[in-house]
Amino acid sequence: MPQDRYQTVQEVADRLEVAEATVRQWIKAGTLRAIEIGKGWRIADTDLALFMIAHETAPRNVPFGQSELPKQSSELPTAGNGGGDERG
Repeated sequence: MPQDRYQTVQEVADRLEVAEATVRQWIKAGTLRAIEIGKGWRIADTDLALFMIAHETAPRNVPFGQSELPKQSSELPTAGNGGGDERG
């Protein structure tokens, strides 16, 4: 986890295209792990990836041997690049 990058509640909300209040609710409910630093919460890339995996409707078809979690936040899906509903 020392190599994780951390994001603010606002950054996660913007990325997932949800309200900041929604992200705070996930943190309060314990479904999204966060670390309180100063006056704000920070979410590690690994914790966001695990949260998103836990909320999948179905597992993604990943070729054998490529089931690693993304190592950087730029590798995580967003609502615009595969994180949303892909039904046409």
